[in-house]
Amino acid sequence: MFKSGYIGIIGKPNAGKSTLMNLVVGEKIAISTHKPQTTRNRIMGIRTTEASQFIFLDTPGIHKARTPLNRQMVSTAMSVFNDVNVLLLLTDAGAPIGRDDTFILRSLKDIPIPVVLVINKIDLIGKEKLLPMIDEVSRLHPFEEVVPISALKGFNVDRLLDVIGKILPEGPHYFPDDMITDRPERFLAAEMIRERITLLTHKEVPYSTAVVIDSFKEDTAKGLLRIQATIHVEKDSQKGIIIGKKGSMLKRIGTGARLEIERFFDTKVYLELFVRVQPNWAQDSRMLGEFGYPNE
Repeated sequence: MFKSGYIGIIGKPNAGKSTLMNLVVGEKIAISTHKPQTTRNRIMGIRTTEASQFIFLDTPGIHKARTPLNRQMVSTAMSVFNDVNVLLLLTDAGAPIGRDDTFILRSLKDIPIPVVLVINKIDLIGKEKLLPMIDEVSRLHPFEEVVPISALKGFNVDRLLDVIGKILPEGPHYFPDDMITDRPERFLAAEMIRERITLLTHKEVPYSTAVVIDSFKEDTAKGLLRIQATIHVEKDSQKGIIIGKKGSMLKRIGTGARLEIERFFDTKVYLELFVRVQPNWAQDSRMLGEFGYPNE
């Protein structure tokens, strides 16, 4: 019996959703940083074995959103509620149940889909704190299972996969065995550039940045991939930060992103970056669509 189905990964920002999906898929297809709200799009990751095909949908963190971009991110996350066979609700073992968790649980109240509570980052707390936490959160919703894990360390993830396998129905091969995501190469390259920006810059800069791939061409004669990309920011001051003194920051961003893209695509890459000011793009629904954040 071959089992297959869709698994939505939801939770508040910085719960470790992308780290978990990258681990179970076996390849880094979703960018992951220590900063909240890194994920902005719904990203599919496919895990295929001889007996099953698990199709994971990584989502942006669900939170009380105030800006059009953040509202769009939350809408994207919650759109999976009706598209999956099972939901994984990730919580952070090191953070108390708060407003965002309560908001998510209220949203799940009338959803007729099995929900597995995944308590992540248990490597950060002791067993004496974990057991009372499991008891407390188990009362908040009729969860199918409660599974404590460490996505970063890989602890207990096999048990989580077993739990998912028991819930998923018998089904077909939805995708070819060697396919790990449905996202195009341009999207993945843009995300790797944005990840580097998020890691290297601070305050509002990562959240005011969008990356658009202008050109993505394979140079077969020289055996490399030529990529041109524009980094869009909202203010001149942010442009100055991205470029840095004598271009130093832009060089660091480009070098780090290029190495990551080369690792993923297994080829040499020539990466050319430009920086452009697009005032208040995160407030503009038209620009959000152009930059890859359309209404779901």
